[in-house]
Amino acid sequence: MADENSNREGLLSKTEKDILYYEDCPGCRIDHRKETNLGAPYKELVYIWIVALCAGSAYMLGRGLTAVLWGALADRYGRKPIILFCCTTMIIFTTLFGLSTNFWMAVSMRLLLGAFSGIFGPVQAYATEVCRKEHQTLALSFTSSAWAIGMIIGPAIGGFLAQPAEKYPNVFTKDSLFARFPYFLPCLCISVWTTAATIACLWLPETLHKHKAINEESHGTGITEKTQENNETGSTESESLYRNRPLMSCIIVYCVFSLHNMAYGEIFSLWAVSPKKFGGLNYTTDNVGEVLSVTGLGLFLFQLALFPKLERILGPLMVARVCAALSIVVLGSYPFIAKLSGASLSLLINIASLLKSILSTSIFTGFVILQNTTVSQHQRGAANGISSTAMSLFKVFGPAGGGAIFSLAQKRMNASFLPGTDLVFFILNLILVIGLIMTFKPFLVLPRRPR
Repeated sequence: MADENSNREGLLSKTEKDILYYEDCPGCRIDHRKETNLGAPYKELVYIWIVALCAGSAYMLGRGLTAVLWGALADRYGRKPIILFCCTTMIIFTTLFGLSTNFWMAVSMRLLLGAFSGIFGPVQAYATEVCRKEHQTLALSFTSSAWAIGMIIGPAIGGFLAQPAEKYPNVFTKDSLFARFPYFLPCLCISVWTTAATIACLWLPETLHKHKAINEESHGTGITEKTQENNETGSTESESLYRNRPLMSCIIVYCVFSLHNMAYGEIFSLWAVSPKKFGGLNYTTDNVGEVLSVTGLGLFLFQLALFPKLERILGPLMVARVCAALSIVVLGSYPFIAKLSGASLSLLINIASLLKSILSTSIFTGFVILQNTTVSQHQRGAANGISSTAMSLFKVFGPAGGGAIFSLAQKRMNASFLPGTDLVFFILNLILVIGLIMTFKPFLVLPRRPR
């Protein structure tokens, strides 16, 4: 108790110059913990990693329509209640989606699932706020790896568990519930996982400050934390987020890379299972699943072990630029890899797929870090909501565009310029080049440095 009091006195002596401490404020308690505990909050990071993974495959359009609203609510009422509410609705609508009896019910449930999957903004804001500054990159690596791994293994799990009565007749009989609702099993598994995540979130401490910061209480000798944050980001409390040029420019560049990544995800699977005569790998769906499994595991290990060190050395913007340039090189190798066979093909496609996912996720994590430095805490949820909305709308067009480009390429196998899949990877690299150019001035506006 004496040690705790001495720590609290040390914090209060510091806040006499900088910020005010309020005993009943959850945000102040988090600040106190960050002052007295120099380690990374792994328990909270694991919780939000689980939550982020659950929402990795939410319906993009529904999410895009409501992400700003959920972010704004998280700024007003706190991160934790919005995360808990959205997790609960995800359980309900995912289960109902698996029990859909017709097409329109399935579409409606999917849309509602996306609309109530509003945890992306609050989770990213929470990951930034629960850590000391030196651990924020690690925290955002947790969330980024969850999104990426969810997009990789989600379709694989769905394919493995869908229609279980047909695939596993010895386990699921033809008159069972799973035969009547062939897509209920994967939805049930997701709902169980999300239920566990929701229970885990009950132990999450709130990070939002819930007090009125009054400068007079500091006897005119200091400034409040909110004022400090505004000085660092160059924003004002009443400034519209849509007029925040650093934020909006980061979001635009982020969306360009998101469009590329969604198109790539669609194209990779189509390319891998296409016959050799069409420039593909002639893989089975099981082969593709094996590649994606290796990619997911390697990506997770990289994001947690190496990315924070890399970001500390280069900074988030330089990481994004370097990774975008390297992605162009990796994608350029795909047509040549398709000409291989046997063990050499298996080895190189696994390496290339892993590198591409690592580079893409590193770009996203770098821009999430940049976005969160452009706003202060009271706007962070809404800012991440705007980013999530824009990204979701871009991702709606990614798969459709990728499929259309791949279909066009197969009709141009004998073309003299960019035949077949050469056209596909050229267009993907063109989007990457555009994104890379936009990471420089005048397209990207960085926040002012603190005075």
